[in-house]
Amino acid sequence: MPAERLTEDAIRAFAENWYVALDQHAPPDRVLALITEDLEFKVPEDTFLGHQGFGRWYEAVTHRFFDEVHTVTKVEPVIEGDRAVVRVLVNWQARIWDPPAAASRWLGFDADQTWTVVAGPDGPLIQQYTVNELAAMPGSASL
Repeated sequence: MPAERLTEDAIRAFAENWYVALDQHAPPDRVLALITEDLEFKVPEDTFLGHQGFGRWYEAVTHRFFDEVHTVTKVEPVIEGDRAVVRVLVNWQARIWDPPAAASRWLGFDADQTWTVVAGPDGPLIQQYTVNELAAMPGSASL
């Protein structure tokens, strides 16, 4: 099946759908279908490679954070054929509980990210994902 052409609208919708999947703690196979097998995933805590590396990260975060809400505030793609470099700004809020604490804590961060997406058979796929900056909101607990 030929790759679907990348468009600004498709990339924006893809970014929104990516965060819906993360907020819902979607099954791993659903999220893995949104990334390439040679993914490079750079977050503040480490760099994770491929489906196996991403799977380790995803299992850890879905067991640590809850009540997650990602709000995409900007998606700026620069499309070059079947590839695009995309600046994504997203607000992330969640709760975290560290046993044996009596209560959970609120987390709030604004993230500046750069993605490289490629055209896949059913739409965009993330090939590279980099968190450039993670800025805590006032009153947020630390990670």
